[in-house]
Formats: sequence, structure tokens, C-alpha cells
Amino acid sequence: MPIGVNSFLWTANFTEAHLPLIARSKGLGLDGLEMGVFDFAGFPAAAVRRELAAQEMTGLICTALTGQQSIGTEDRAVREASLEFLRTAIRGAAEAGITMVAGPFCSAVGLLPGLRRTADEWQRAIEGLQELGLVCDEYGVRLAVEPLNRFETFFLNTAADAAALIDAVGHPAIGVLYDTFHANIEEKNQAEAIRLLGSRIIHVHTCENDRGTPCTGPIDWVGVVGALHAIDYRGWCVIETFGPAIKEIAAAACIWRDLAAVPEDIPSIGAVNLRALGVR
Repeated sequence: MPIGVNSFLWTANFTEAHLPLIARSKGLGLDGLEMGVFDFAGFPAAAVRRELAAQEMTGLICTALTGQQSIGTEDRAVREASLEFLRTAIRGAAEAGITMVAGPFCSAVGLLPGLRRTADEWQRAIEGLQELGLVCDEYGVRLAVEPLNRFETFFLNTAADAAALIDAVGHPAIGVLYDTFHANIEEKNQAEAIRLLGSRIIHVHTCENDRGTPCTGPIDWVGVVGALHAIDYRGWCVIETFGPAIKEIAAAACIWRDLAAVPEDIPSIGAVNLRALGVR
């Protein structure tokens, strides 16, 4: 289980100006950099590919639907625009030599209509993900769909629902992004949630209950790591934290205080803590 860090620690959108973050992440003791990208038209795929090779690092992509975007909405134009955004993300990742695109892909982060999702919305999301699976096949990329906590989305919150969604989609390139921060809110037992999801998990975000340094708070990290070993998970564990000085990210993730005296201590110390528990 290699350990990475998300570029949201430094920037709200990865561009050519942020290429030095690849070497910087390596210097912090990480195995790879998960690049947060929302503008794929400006994503420097070729330069990213070269720099990853030069630094002997692995790259991953993290993105999300925003605003009113949704692949489950009854609005055909919005649905198609949302799917096209995700197609672009898959193509951009492949051009950069990246094989993982992860994030919440059913409905926009922060879109809270005040109602439960409907059966029609659920079915449209399944069909949209099935279509994206064909794009993943074409480009050799996997798509990891992330359940978020109830305060960030109405659409997909729990491991049980994520398992049902992935089973309904039924495509090998489409799996689950399991995030310990969100699961800390929604799951009664994280180890059980991980075992329930099993091989459906293709990507993991490791973050403490306050989005700070892993293994410094109340999350049952021994249980989490043990469950990942139990399901024979061999993918990435990315430390996803957010820089409080980046106003777009701070506002979206409700980061109103410093999570560490030195922000880069979160991934560097977190990686040491996780490796001590057997993440390696």
C-alpha cells in the first residue's frame, strides 16, 4: 500500500506552475502525488508525465463534480455536461500516464436539495457510470467513486450504498474511493465498512477526523489498517488534507483553522504513523 499526498495541501487546482510539487512530495517521504484538478483544459498532461518519470513518482488524479453538476439529474443537458467533464478527466489522466481518477462523481459536492435521492436519479447515475466504464476501458484508467458525508452530498453517503452502486454498475474499472474522514461521520464501525466493501475498494483516502494528521485522533486506525489487509487491499492510501491559506479549498471543506503548526507535517508525519501500523 503506497502512500501519497493530495495537492489540495498547496493548491485548489493543479497546473504547470505546480509541477515542483511532485519533487516536493517525494521530499516529504511520499510515494506519489494525487493531483487535484478541476480544469482539464489547462492540465499539463505531457509535462506531468515527464516530471513523474524524472522523479520516479506515481501520479493520481482527484476531481469532483461542482456547482449544479450531476450524472443523476433529470436535466439531460446538465447530465451530459457532467459526463463530458468526467470523460475529459479520464482522457487527461491517460495522457499524463495516470491510471486512477478518484472523487465524488454522482452529484456535485455541496449540492443539498433537501430531499433524498430518487430511484430515477439512482438509475441515471448507474447508467452514467456504466458509460464512463467504457471510456475507462478505452484509456486504461480506473474510476473510484467516493461516498461523502451527509453534510456534503445527499446522493451517496455510506459503504452499503456504495457497494450497491458499484454492484449495479457492474464494470471492473469502476470502484469505490473509501475516505476515513467521511466514514468517521457515516459508519458505526470503519473496519466493518471496509470489509463490507471488500474488493470494490480501489482507492483510499486516509485522513483524521479533523482532516489532520492520520493516527493522532479518535479514528480506529488499527482497525482500518487491519481491515485493509484482511481484504488484501494493495492500492494507494492518500493523505488528503487541505491548506487553510487556499481560500477556495478552505471554503469548500470548511477549514477555518490551522490543522497543524506546519501544514506539511500532516503528510510527512502521517506517512510515518501509517507505516508504523503496517501500511507498506
